[in-house]
This record gives sequence, structure tokens and C-alpha cells, in this order.
Amino acid sequence: MATAASASQRDFTVKPLFAEPYFVTNIKDAISPQQVKFIKALKMNENQVNKISEELYLFQRPEMKSIAEAVDAALQTFAREVMGIHQRLEVTQSWALTNPPGVGMHGHTHSNSLVSGSLYYAPMPDPPGNMIFERHNTYRQLEFAVDQAKTNIYNAPRNAVVPKEGDLVLFSSALQHYVEVNNSSQDRHSIAFNSFIRGKIGSFRDVSELEL
Repeated sequence: MATAASASQRDFTVKPLFAEPYFVTNIKDAISPQQVKFIKALKMNENQVNKISEELYLFQRPEMKSIAEAVDAALQTFAREVMGIHQRLEVTQSWALTNPPGVGMHGHTHSNSLVSGSLYYAPMPDPPGNMIFERHNTYRQLEFAVDQAKTNIYNAPRNAVVPKEGDLVLFSSALQHYVEVNNSSQDRHSIAFNSFIRGKIGSFRDVSELEL
């Protein structure tokens, strides 16, 4: 006489419901040694633990033209191919960051921005200091430890992006992220930026049209 299969023996499927993308392209060919020297020479201010440039609209500087154009092209690819929209993504603010040896960067999100980015314009230290994305960005009442042997894309509390020279990483500005401590003897250099939609959204006939 056949017995009913227990719940643990029955077949099941697990499927992604909504995916959170990040986008990586390499634009090293758009970055000149003169630009690297220019960025590294910017006046830097203290930023909690790391350093941030006094210049907060870096891509508007004429010295940054080729880099700004490459970033813009990547943003339009992200808008079309990842977001599936016809509007443009345009950089708002952009700034340089330096993590000296022994310094990481606190967890944060980016306000008043849709898509943010990190550009690793200079040679990376070894180890490079990974960018860590976290699943949650608010206080949680309950927190469960995930069995490391069972970690997967559905339950991992965080994921790492390992940067290399020339990499441009685009991601949702709402994602909580931080930078690991720089465990090398060299400075870790990057540029961060925000972007927002330009164009019309909504519907004229539904009286929800808005031009940005």
C-alpha cells in the first residue's frame, strides 16, 4: 500500500519574483592619466571616516569631459536595456572619494536619486575593498541567521561587488551599501554620483503628466 510522500519529499520549485539589478561596465579607455592626476589633486574634506572632494559636481568640470560622456552613455544603456524606459538618466551630483589604509565607508543610501554609481578611475589596492550591498536598509524587529550552507539569492543578507580599475557600477540609489575597510597600504580611489530621470512621465490624458 502506497503511503503519501512527506512534505520534505515532495517536489517544489523556487522562482525569482522581483530581481534587483546592478550593472557593471568598464570605461578604462575613456580615462586618461592626466584625468587621474587631476582627480587625485582635488581638495578633499573629512567625510565621517573617509575623504570626500570639495567639488560635488565633478562631471561638470571640463577636465572630466571624456569620463562624463562615457558615464552618460552607460546611464542611457541602463535606462533602455535594464529599466526599459525611454526617458534619459542624467547625472546630478558627482564627487571623488578616498579611503586611506584602514578606512572603509559607512552604510548608506542615496537620497533624491534614482540610479547611483561608483567609478573606479585609478588602479585599485590589493585587496581592493569590496562594495557590499545589503538586503535591508531599515531596523528589523526579527532577524534570522541564514545557514551558510543554504545561502542563495533569495536569503543572502548581503552581496559583494569586487571592483577593478575602470569599472563603472550602476545600482538603485535605494540600496543600502557600504565599503569594506581598506586593508592595503595604499589609498583606495573612486568617484560616486547620482542621477535622475529627464523627460516626460505619466500620461497627458490621465492628467498625470509631469515633465522633468
